[in-house]
Amino acid sequence: MDLSSRNIELGGINAAAFFGVNNQNLKHLKSFFPKLSIVARGHKITVKGEEEIIDQFELKLSLLLRHFDRFNSLSENNIDNLMLSDGEKMLHTDNGSETLVHGNGGVKIKARTVNQKKLVDSIQKNDMVFAIGPAGTGKTYTAVALAVKALKAKEVKRIVLTRPAVEAGENLGFLPGDLKEKLDPYLMPLYDALRDMIPPERLAEMIQYGVIEIAPLAFMRGRTLDKAFVILDEAQNTTIMQMKMFLTRMGMTAKFVITGDMSQVDLPGKQRSGLAYATSILRDVEGIGIIEMGQSDIIRHKLIAKIITAFEQQEQLDKQKKYERGTEKP
Repeated sequence: MDLSSRNIELGGINAAAFFGVNNQNLKHLKSFFPKLSIVARGHKITVKGEEEIIDQFELKLSLLLRHFDRFNSLSENNIDNLMLSDGEKMLHTDNGSETLVHGNGGVKIKARTVNQKKLVDSIQKNDMVFAIGPAGTGKTYTAVALAVKALKAKEVKRIVLTRPAVEAGENLGFLPGDLKEKLDPYLMPLYDALRDMIPPERLAEMIQYGVIEIAPLAFMRGRTLDKAFVILDEAQNTTIMQMKMFLTRMGMTAKFVITGDMSQVDLPGKQRSGLAYATSILRDVEGIGIIEMGQSDIIRHKLIAKIITAFEQQEQLDKQKKYERGTEKP
């Protein structure tokens, strides 16, 4: 098959910033096109390979250049998102989303990936949304930002944040200290998100007066949560009965967001996760949205995506080995 060669001019952009420190962005871009020879010199990129693949490369490169021209920055996470089949959608919104809330110091907090934007859109259309995906995809952070936004807009009167304290076996009596001291370590990720969005003094006041409530899942039993934005975090660690209990706490004017990571189930024994069960039976229910996030949504350190991939690959190998051993038994 005949190979083609094409020179692509980058125009008047800052090529060094576009390619990244030590050409990290360029190297990452190359990883999506292993069949092409891609060489960059100054403001010119020379590409060699099959004509059709070069066309695909040039199309994606134009998206990256448009992103860089608009936001004056480009990261590996941006490249991951723009390489998706619907990556161009990222360019038709304000870097993925409108500002959800202005955090401390005036920082704009917004959805930063395609699926985070889908989560924002889904909660606008539905009263209950499940957000499922690995660590670092911004599930909880985006949900908390949506809750703070709703509270500031007076769409709800309070925020309720909860998660199962499965690490402590939901039996906190054996831990030292008063109730708050016992619970805080398990609820720290929720506090961390709130601290980014609400000044410390104001946050303490809102918690004191119950405008923001942070409590373990066991405390939800027997209640009706109305006029509230309610987030259940780490929902993969709920049992089926706990999940049913929580979902049926929903009041007439409440918003519920349930987040979890099915690769981090810590339930004892072989109990089935309430999150897995709920999403399987509620997937087609009108008024309930289910958003599935992936590695392209990870916005923590770039190594996290690689770590997750390595673990997932090894888990698949382990499962295959167990299956093969099982079939080899007489």
